[in-house]
Amino acid sequence: MSTDRRKYQYAEIREPSGDTAVDGGSQEKICDFLRKNWCLSVVVVLLVVVSAIAGELASRRAPITPEDIDINTKISYRMCQVYRHNNARVKVLQTSLGEPSVHWGEVPCVYYGRRMTTLFDGDQGHGEFDDPAEYVAPSAQINVDFDAGAVFPNRKKIYGFGGAFTEATALNYNTLPPEGKTTFMRLLFGKDGLGYSLGRVHMNSCDFSVKSYSFDETEDDFELDDFDDDVTHDVDSGMIELMVEADNYIRSSWATTSDIYALRLLVSPWSPPAWMKAPTPSDPEGSVHAEGMTGSAQPTCLRDGVGPDSKYAKAWALYFSKFLDAYRTQGLHVYGITVQNEPEFPAPWEACSYDPYTQGDFIANHLGPMLRQNHPLVKLFMFDHNKDHAPHWANYLLNSSNPASEYIDGTAIHWYAGGMDRLLDGAVGSPNMHRLVSNLDKMNVNPNHIIFGSEACHCPTTGYAGGDLKVAWARAERYAHTVLADLAAGSNGWIEWNLLLDSIGGPNHLGNLCDAPLLAVPYRAKGAKGVNTTANFEKAGHPFGRVVGDGRTRDELNALGFSALFLDEGIIVQPMYHYMGHISRHVRPGSVAVPAIVDSVKNAKFARTFRRQGRPVAGGGINDLARVGVEVTLWPCEGSTRQEWKFNEDGQFEVFGHDWLGVPTTSCLGKVPDPNFEGLLLTNCDSDAGQFVIVPGPSDHTSVHIQLVNGGGMSVDSCMILKPLENNGGAYGPRGGAQVTIGSCNSVEANWAFDENSGEVRSKFFALKGGEVCMTTGWPFLQVGAFSTPLAPENKAVVVLNEAGESANFVLKDSGKIVLSTSIPAHSIQTILYN
Repeated sequence: MSTDRRKYQYAEIREPSGDTAVDGGSQEKICDFLRKNWCLSVVVVLLVVVSAIAGELASRRAPITPEDIDINTKISYRMCQVYRHNNARVKVLQTSLGEPSVHWGEVPCVYYGRRMTTLFDGDQGHGEFDDPAEYVAPSAQINVDFDAGAVFPNRKKIYGFGGAFTEATALNYNTLPPEGKTTFMRLLFGKDGLGYSLGRVHMNSCDFSVKSYSFDETEDDFELDDFDDDVTHDVDSGMIELMVEADNYIRSSWATTSDIYALRLLVSPWSPPAWMKAPTPSDPEGSVHAEGMTGSAQPTCLRDGVGPDSKYAKAWALYFSKFLDAYRTQGLHVYGITVQNEPEFPAPWEACSYDPYTQGDFIANHLGPMLRQNHPLVKLFMFDHNKDHAPHWANYLLNSSNPASEYIDGTAIHWYAGGMDRLLDGAVGSPNMHRLVSNLDKMNVNPNHIIFGSEACHCPTTGYAGGDLKVAWARAERYAHTVLADLAAGSNGWIEWNLLLDSIGGPNHLGNLCDAPLLAVPYRAKGAKGVNTTANFEKAGHPFGRVVGDGRTRDELNALGFSALFLDEGIIVQPMYHYMGHISRHVRPGSVAVPAIVDSVKNAKFARTFRRQGRPVAGGGINDLARVGVEVTLWPCEGSTRQEWKFNEDGQFEVFGHDWLGVPTTSCLGKVPDPNFEGLLLTNCDSDAGQFVIVPGPSDHTSVHIQLVNGGGMSVDSCMILKPLENNGGAYGPRGGAQVTIGSCNSVEANWAFDENSGEVRSKFFALKGGEVCMTTGWPFLQVGAFSTPLAPENKAVVVLNEAGESANFVLKDSGKIVLSTSIPAHSIQTILYN
């Protein structure tokens, strides 16, 4: 949102309004003029008739067909043309790196199609719509199918989007001037903001607190007689007030008593009080219990385990119940609670480890019965960690033979990749999301089972602090990609991490500084005097150097897209915010995902979205996913560098690119399927990479086999094969992200085509389901998500994301009918709305 948002006038034929009617005096003057100039009047009438006849003849001319167009014609940017059916208005909203100060701006469109003039009574205007004249010039065909309805008709609908009310968020909120606080609420929860309806809060402290704390520090207080029923810390820090205000703001903004427009709050514990925890590896030898709340013993942090007789596990389950009671007393009705934040990670901050077996025992023996008795309406979510192990946890915990399964209502998922490569966050695990949803169906899990993306953020530090707009923009693109991919796989909602941080991404008492869509900079508010650039709660210093954004003027920041209007109120609004708005503002609670895929060019075997026929190299700009750890998948061919492979002299499939900071990257296709993701990843171009030979395929000589020769203990009959997605690919369908793995050379999945000139590795496995697919690093540059949105003003929303460094032309078809043809600029996102 921006004060200089462009409001374009649609170039459409409009009926005159009552305000434009000619008054009586004007009519008399016109009649007098016509009586005195009757010859001229006759000429005018004849011209009108001739023009109408000519228009009718022109409308009957042979339509322009794809075959009439030179496929080599390069159209760098196409005007938005709407092919209107039933006179429905189409709105195209855009945010683009090319115009970073314009957010959610409306793109001008013209309406195309015959509109016949009515000359006689009873003559009805009508018209059919021809294909766009530029249809087969390098162009994508985006196919959505609203007639098909929800992809997951038996599952819960989308609940919405939101973020976390951490202590860091509350402290930063309280540094804002009064007008800044009002703007914060409007930006995140209002109708003209993101319209957030989900929230998350930590039970006890987390790393985004200023220090560790709990609500009962009395050792061996098994009945929790000393539990702070007033949750004084959360009141004094401002967390409670902030959540109550957000809930009230949501309810008043959307003017409904329905719970669908209230704050649905998810609670997650990071650690029990230290006296409940077993000593950690870093504690002194002989310690009776953990010295503090940071770190964790394994396989569980609790002192005497999670068996039915564990006093500490029972006390910890009671702690959950008393916390929920305390929050209800404060006016907050918690929607759901997770068993543990990131149970697989004995983190250097507050932590409590579980594996699936110990978490299952804790649920079955203690937490499940406690919640069932005292808080039966509160939903219990399992896991709350990364996608790599989500299917494994679900297969164990949700199996009907597991006594924990009857208490579990949902699964919480984080977007992180694990390890220390933060540029992989949000980039891996999509096939596992499909696998998770598929397994729910196979195990006959209640279709009301909810899946939330419960945490996501970029680290380290903030885009504003780093000062590189391209990096901040890349972070926004990764947000949008992951949200669209998760919803396509069957997720019911998405919750980012901190709603508000300071300029460097804190406070965090372990120095784990991260980014957020909104940043508090009260010292830059209009009229601010004597306000320090660093709040008294921020102790991290500047571990990543000076804050580059602070060195820029108000006008410079505004030109870069950090709106001066909000800067004047002490708030930095980053690109992530605007990209999220293209989804959350329109995909309202109650929406459902419908089939959508970006397909290859129509009737053009060798032309691609980013590479016209005859172009010697792939387009789309430099590949920023050519890095170790990225999954290799299959998508409709787009002719981009994300689908360009070099078969090098060592028999390796190699890709090139650079990361967000411009550092060159080279990686190769691996040889061993990842045990967690079940497909091949990119790896270093050394002994970890697969070495292949390309040999003739079946007897028809139309395909080849790509045989692995350094598989070690693998069978000599080992070839690269296609692995279809489970869940039938969700909203993307089977061609939207199938995996690449190693398998039998005798399978039909082992048939490929490799073009050394284009670098494409293609498969026709899905030929009967839409066409061939190309081997891709991660995902394509051009992506789409489509949603039926019954509670929004327009009930159809199509989100188009272009991560490429080049613009892309596309034609949008809904259930086979053309909606519009247009272009999306480089590094841009569009939301197309219509009824």
